[in-house]
Amino acid sequence: MINDIQKTADGKMQRSLEVLRENLAKVRTGRAHTGLLDQVEVEYYGSPVPVSQVANVTLLDARTIGVKVYESNMAAAVEKAIRDSNLGLNPAAMGDVIRVPMPMLTEERRKDLIKVVRSEAEEGRVAIRNVRRDANNDFKRLLKDKEISEDDARRGEEQIQKLTDKYIAEVDKMLTAKEEDLMAI
Repeated sequence: MINDIQKTADGKMQRSLEVLRENLAKVRTGRAHTGLLDQVEVEYYGSPVPVSQVANVTLLDARTIGVKVYESNMAAAVEKAIRDSNLGLNPAAMGDVIRVPMPMLTEERRKDLIKVVRSEAEEGRVAIRNVRRDANNDFKRLLKDKEISEDDARRGEEQIQKLTDKYIAEVDKMLTAKEEDLMAI
């Protein structure tokens, strides 16, 4: 039972890290990355689909994303969808390729983005701590029901605390890397 609780807690903490990683990837730096357009949807024969399903999204250079549509009649719709997304991007069609340059970040905007990144990291820490609390409550319930001994419960709580510390350290490492990325010019 103790191992089941630890495995469940480990899986939930790992998932919290993955969610944080996804959220941090959405915070834009001055560099281009193809995942930036993942949430942009374009109208394709009456239904909204992600840009990646109607076009090939590549990096032309460190600051420019290239979008090459599969059907030439979709180029205008894709360009409009990128422009209308709330990403602050200004695409430019050049033949059958749409170029999406990344705008430069001002110092003020960088500081705002760091605040956003820090709040995302804190949400990740809270999620991990909530998993720890739930696991410790499970141990207490098992102890109360006399299914495990006090020593087993204490050992289980210590293991969960070690897991928590490991994942919190990982969150801090991800936060530091993202802050450095944002402050890089």
